[in-house]
This record gives sequence, structure tokens and C-alpha cells, in this order.
Amino acid sequence: MQPVDLKKRSDIHYARKIWHMSGVFTMFLAYVYLPPAVSMIILVAAWLMFVPFDFLRHKYPALNDWAVHAFKPIMRQSEVKKLAGTTFLLSGVLIVDILFPRQIVALTLLFLAFADPIASYFGILYGKDKIFGHKSIQGFMAAFFVCAALTFAYLLYHNYLMDRLIVVSLFAGLVGAFAELIPIGKLDDNLTLPVMSAVGLTILFYFFGFFAIVG
Repeated sequence: MQPVDLKKRSDIHYARKIWHMSGVFTMFLAYVYLPPAVSMIILVAAWLMFVPFDFLRHKYPALNDWAVHAFKPIMRQSEVKKLAGTTFLLSGVLIVDILFPRQIVALTLLFLAFADPIASYFGILYGKDKIFGHKSIQGFMAAFFVCAALTFAYLLYHNYLMDRLIVVSLFAGLVGAFAELIPIGKLDDNLTLPVMSAVGLTILFYFFGFFAIVG
């Protein structure tokens, strides 16, 4: 393989963050505004197009070389010899889409779209106080504020839990922040963040009677 200068995890990598936020937010819009069956078909099709290809490129050096050069603007150095973050992201979203209620899936997609890249941005620039590996208190706080704000806006827009809006939003912020922070073995956070967020939000919303209201 010809050497390619790719970004590392410790780099801010603006192109990747823009790609991540715009891509996942597009998934959110498709999930919310398209019929459930259509959005599921699109998600499964995306998984089938990308994930098998991601596995195959590691078996065929020429294919991997082409992929690395083709996706250079959004690819990390670590992904040359490992599965791409997109494989874990699509898998995580598919699991959440199958297992959880629509409101949970929608909010989880918003967390995935914005909390992870913004937390990473603040963590790289200001993350002096490390917690787990490269994770920092500064990144954790950024994820908390983003997830709390997203939950507040989502619940307010749909007129859900208005008498407990601030409290639920703050707890949801903690759910998203801890999902972004806590490592699960060596699993990629593009997989663990949506799954852990969906589990945490389901428990939180059940506790506050959300499903009795929308059900």
C-alpha cells in the first residue's frame, strides 16, 4: 500500500466531524419524516453496502488501498488496519432502531450526531483532566450540555413532559455524557454510545412516566 497521511484520534479532524454530524443528522431526518418501513429499508441497505465492504477491504490489499485513498478526508490512521467507525455506527443505529421505541431512537440519533463530535472537539482542545484514556472532564461536560440541550429542545418541540422538562433534560444530559465517556471493553464508541444512550433514556423516560403519556 502506498503511504497516506491520515489524521489521528488526537487531531481535531474537522472534515470527519462535519461528515459525522451531517450524516447522522440526515439519518435522524429520514427516521422522523419517512415512513418507518422506508427508513428501515434505507438503513439496512446502507449497512449492507458498507459493512461487508469494510470487512472485505482487509482481505484484499488493493481494495483497502483504494478505500484509504478514496475516503482519505474522513478516515483515521487507525482505520487502515481496523474496521471503520462507520461500520460500528451503522450497526449501533440498526440495533437501536430494531429494539427501542421511536422517540428513544430519534433522541439517540441526535445524541450520536452532535454529542460525540462536540465532546471530542472540546476534549482535544481543552481536555487537560483525563478520566478514561483520552476521555476528559472537559469533553464529558461538553457532551452533558449538548445532550441536555437536545433533550430539552426535543421534548419542548413535541410538548412532552412539560412539567418535568428541565429535570428530565438534565438527567438525559447525564445519560448521554456517560454513554460517551464510559468505555465498554475495546468496542468503538460509535457502537456503544447509541446503544447505551437508548438503554439509559428508556430507563429514565419509564421512570418519569413518558411511555404512559405517549402510549
